[in-house]
Parts: sequence; structure tokens; C-alpha cells
Amino acid sequence: MGQALYQFLILFAPIAAIWYFLIIRPQQQQRRKVQDMLANLKTGDRVVTSGGLYGTVLSFRDGVAQLQIASQVKVDVARSAITGIVTEDADASAKQAAAAKQKK
Repeated sequence: MGQALYQFLILFAPIAAIWYFLIIRPQQQQRRKVQDMLANLKTGDRVVTSGGLYGTVLSFRDGVAQLQIASQVKVDVARSAITGIVTEDADASAKQAAAAKQKK
């Protein structure tokens, strides 16, 4: 009985370690990174939402962020729907991709 348990642990321990380092740990790090980004958002930041909308943060209230996506166009989105802060490099490449798509 004791040897069967020992053999099981010898086989199971490496699988559990691989599972932790390849699946669980990276997800925890990504979740922590997104939570930090959401906690440090401020008005004036240019962001992208999970739906693909680009906008500038105007205000926050109770888990909702108000974004300006065009002149005189404001939308309310869940703060958790914001997936990233857009840098100038990413913003320029997105505009180039949109311009190339319109040419076709």
C-alpha cells in the first residue's frame, strides 16, 4: 500500500509542478498586471476596451468609466472592460491599419 502511494506521488508531483508553472502562475501574473493597470487609470488616459473601442477617459464612478471616443461622443463602459492603455506607437499603427483597410 505504501509503495503504491509513493509511486503515485513520484508520477503526480512533476505533472503538478508543470501545470503550476505553465498554466496557473502566468494567469495569476497577467491578472495582477491588469488589476494594477485598472487601479492606476486616470482621466486623460487613452485606452482600448475589450470590444475594440479606443477612447480617452473623462471620468469614473462606481466601476464605470466614461470615455470620449469622438468629438461630442461619450460612452459609459465598465471599468473591467478596459483592457489596456494605448501608447502613441500602438495608436499610430492602429490608424495606419484603418487607413489601409479603407483603401481596399
